[in-house]
Amino acid sequence: MAHKITTQWKGGMTFESDNPSGKTVIMDTDVEGQNERFGLSPKAMMLSSLAGCSGLDVISILDKMKVELDDFKMDVSGELTDEHPKYYHSVKVDYYFYGKDLNKSKCEKAVNLSVEKYCGVMEMFRQFAKVETEIHFH
Repeated sequence: MAHKITTQWKGGMTFESDNPSGKTVIMDTDVEGQNERFGLSPKAMMLSSLAGCSGLDVISILDKMKVELDDFKMDVSGELTDEHPKYYHSVKVDYYFYGKDLNKSKCEKAVNLSVEKYCGVMEMFRQFAKVETEIHFH
């Protein structure tokens, strides 16, 4: 299955990209002497894509397992190479589960299924970066 997106230059250093969902996202970067940002950084958006992909897996799996959460979030941090072209050579994904009487083993199973089997973005990252994950319960 092929995905196709169109990215349109909006002037300056700003681009707008569509998505098969019909939604759009604005991308830009830091420009010296310019304080205003209009969009998201393309590289950092890769980290958001990783979190989104894995998070959708985790919530979907926990839903099927009838696990209730008060809240759930992920922090993703990436280390860029020093040399151009700069890319993430190491990435850490922290999963935070919130709730009382959390079923820790089911939460762990959901994360592991995402990491090892379902998350395509995670698999793409593994082609060029060392990926670490950690689970936290609150």
